[in-house]
Amino acid sequence: MDSANLEEIGKRISERRKLMRLTQEQLAEQMEVSIQMISNLERGMKAIRIDNLIRASQILRVSTDYILTGQQTDYDINSLAEQISLLKEDRRKIVEMLVTFCLQEQ
Repeated sequence: MDSANLEEIGKRISERRKLMRLTQEQLAEQMEVSIQMISNLERGMKAIRIDNLIRASQILRVSTDYILTGQQTDYDINSLAEQISLLKEDRRKIVEMLVTFCLQEQ
């Protein structure tokens, strides 16, 4: 895998980690790896091993496809729907309004 791909993979991991409000330390702990490994992954310095890819996708609630390619799958859509369903009603309405607005802008 070339360095550009590794950097893109790292960027997606970093963005998703931050979206989920996890620190590198928390992600490392949950994945049972070192903080240095997470840092190296996010900077595109190291390739991710398959077992770590699977663990990261489970923790970050995205598909391995998304981490590797940036392409969303049905799993990603269902995961988002599940997260939205956990919101209180007033927060769900905000998400619905945002989606409606974004669709009108297309």
